[in-house]
Amino acid sequence: MSSILFTPTTLGNLQLKNRLVMAPMTRSRAIGNVPNERMEKYYQLRAAAGLIITEGTAPSPNGLGYARIPGMFSDAQVQGWRRVTDSVHRAGGKIFVQLMHTGRVGHPLNLPAGARLLAPSAIAAPGEMWTDNNGKQPHPVPIPMSEADINEAIGEYAAASGRAMEAGFDGVELHGANGYLIDQFLNTASNHRTDRWGGSIENRIRFAVETARAAVDAIGADRVGLRLSPYGVSVGMAPDPKMDRLYEQLIVELNPIGLVYIHIADHSSMGAPEVSPALKARLRATFSGKYILSGGYDLARAEADLAQNRGDLVAFGRPFISNPDLVEKLRSAIPLTAPDPATFYTAGAEGYIDY
Repeated sequence: MSSILFTPTTLGNLQLKNRLVMAPMTRSRAIGNVPNERMEKYYQLRAAAGLIITEGTAPSPNGLGYARIPGMFSDAQVQGWRRVTDSVHRAGGKIFVQLMHTGRVGHPLNLPAGARLLAPSAIAAPGEMWTDNNGKQPHPVPIPMSEADINEAIGEYAAASGRAMEAGFDGVELHGANGYLIDQFLNTASNHRTDRWGGSIENRIRFAVETARAAVDAIGADRVGLRLSPYGVSVGMAPDPKMDRLYEQLIVELNPIGLVYIHIADHSSMGAPEVSPALKARLRATFSGKYILSGGYDLARAEADLAQNRGDLVAFGRPFISNPDLVEKLRSAIPLTAPDPATFYTAGAEGYIDY
């Protein structure tokens, strides 16, 4: 079978050397929430991917819900990320930053002074959150966002998109998946609002649409993508009977904005309900930009889905953790090294830049 995965393609104005995407993965190495030398090396080693999408990066202090995740709101963070992008570009790669506001998924011990744990509604996420100070803590009840808070958050995504350009990124991915702020507005498990930001499908998709529009106004449509996870169950998300219609309507509303891609995460390989092939096909047919497939892919499945035109690019996640040379290993049928889950979110070099 001839390979499609390793053939060049375009993404907006970018020329990608292959269709293999490094998926965004939280790695918690940003001490003080600032990208550092270890992160520079980590991404540079993986620059053979057609496109790297970074770990979730907070657009504002309020979005720093996890310990040691990076941000994109200070000069120091921009300078730290500039080292990363320069190294990736020197190695011939392309890189988008994923902007992730964690919303209710966080804890005050992980937030800087003055930051607030905000969400669409005053509904705590289930389970616990790791804090470096006091270990695991229950998710607290978040502050329900006012109209002013919502408008401010949308502006923060736009400002962070502009800073991403200063930092040398080729574009940004808005994280609308996995139970974080954009997804919290989409999902009825976390959004119990009765104003124009909740209730109906039209209202629940409004935050995603307005955030996408603001980012595009800031840096241009060819530099903005969006990740979505229909039927995801991360941190308390839950499907509802209108979910297919919601995502279909969201794509219809996004098309005039002109996003360069959507990135559909199907977490059924990790135990979530499957995103039906029929819904994926409708989203693929409706969306006017490029379509990134994601979720438990291996080489054979990636090639098959590309051959059947189910997507334009394929994202690989965990295999990249322990195989910085994943592209060459897949191309040459070299066995992959298994990752060590115990080091996924630790602070040091072990399990990060020593594979």
